[in-house]
Amino acid sequence: MEAQESFHHALKFKYDLCIGCSHCTECCPTAAIHIENGRPVLDDNRCIDCGHCYLACPVHAIYIEQDDFQTIYNYKVPVLLCPSIFGSQFPDKVKEKDIVAAVADLGFRHIYEVEQSVDVIKQLLSKKMQDPDRGMPVISSFCPAIVRLIQVKFPSLVGNLMLTKPPLDLTALYIKKHLVETQGVAPEDIGIFYVAPCAAKIAAVKSPVGDEKSPIDGVINMNYLYNKVLRRIKQGDCPPPPADLRMNILSKDALLWALTDGEISLLKKGRNLAIDDVHNVSTFLEKLENEDIDDIDFLELRACDQSCAGGILCANNRFLIVEKQKYRAEKSPAEVTVKENGLLADADYLDKHSKVGKVEPRSMDKLDNDISVAMRKMEKSISINKHLPQIDCRMCGYQSCKEFSLAVGSEKTDIKRCVFIQRILEQNARLSTEEALQIAYQIWGTDKFNPDNIADLAIE
Repeated sequence: MEAQESFHHALKFKYDLCIGCSHCTECCPTAAIHIENGRPVLDDNRCIDCGHCYLACPVHAIYIEQDDFQTIYNYKVPVLLCPSIFGSQFPDKVKEKDIVAAVADLGFRHIYEVEQSVDVIKQLLSKKMQDPDRGMPVISSFCPAIVRLIQVKFPSLVGNLMLTKPPLDLTALYIKKHLVETQGVAPEDIGIFYVAPCAAKIAAVKSPVGDEKSPIDGVINMNYLYNKVLRRIKQGDCPPPPADLRMNILSKDALLWALTDGEISLLKKGRNLAIDDVHNVSTFLEKLENEDIDDIDFLELRACDQSCAGGILCANNRFLIVEKQKYRAEKSPAEVTVKENGLLADADYLDKHSKVGKVEPRSMDKLDNDISVAMRKMEKSISINKHLPQIDCRMCGYQSCKEFSLAVGSEKTDIKRCVFIQRILEQNARLSTEEALQIAYQIWGTDKFNPDNIADLAIE
């Protein structure tokens, strides 16, 4: 399979709202954003859709795309596929039957929870960990933001990824097979719509890593659907749903899967670690790549604090979601039967379709396709970085002195963007004040340099 030219990104900028504060530049774990003309510029090959920029933006100038909700009516059999944490968004007084009734009233014919396939996946995980030829550590591929993080920032670790489809894809495969074979629904009449708790999973549906096409037909922002469902419930006029439309009976393991420790709790042997929050993950992977850490058997890595419960599209507080999810798990069976989870009857079919294609490294530090040219650019970048102040002030528009030196070494920008270099050049009469001001305009736009901004200040 050929590598994709670029990633799809669910995160988008509203430039009419942006104030050019550079908060998004500061917080990005892959330094995928820099500032030009007072606006953020995204490097498509670096962005992993973790959503930290979305959370950091003080003026809500970053949004997350979703498919038009009305497209569900383009299908005769629209199916809602939601993470089990969707139910944990709602107030305690809202019951499961209320949620199901509202979902049916919106037009969905079936509702499934993503984790229905976890009981199959945990068997695949067990087989993988028993394989004597496995690489160490095995790294979970559950979180798409982490898969992309490894591709772009830690490409040497790509071979450690467990190339197994996540619960989302396997459950979707089961749904289509089940509806076609048991209810005679034509495949083209089935529309599966996934309720996404984060931007990375929307991006993964639109351009899946290791696969040509996702089995999902559309994505819905979880926060959007939560408000839509809650509004219907509060109106109190939803008719009772069809008798066969109900939530699945999920096992305890399935309900805990999307929380931190959800995967490693199933592994009884070996040294297995669970790490959440993308910055924590990045710091740990740096140590792993530098061989400062060894003897790890399995790594469960999640980009969000508290894993999917901390997804940026969740409507409830992440700690309350975790509490509600664990409470539901306590009341659930340790194991479910085929009668309770029909997906188990298709375990062999899903096993055969569980693998994803090769995941290619996409190093964000790749400076040129020609190795000799790339080496020259890298040497130049290292030399430039030694002469920079190393205070990471971001006045050049880049996240750090290191990232700025890479951009200069790659001939993407000019070293004169550094204000410290500018002062040195001015002292030696090699740069005029007017030229320095023009450079500032190029980075931050002209609005920030409007004389009216200081009209009311007592500055002599």
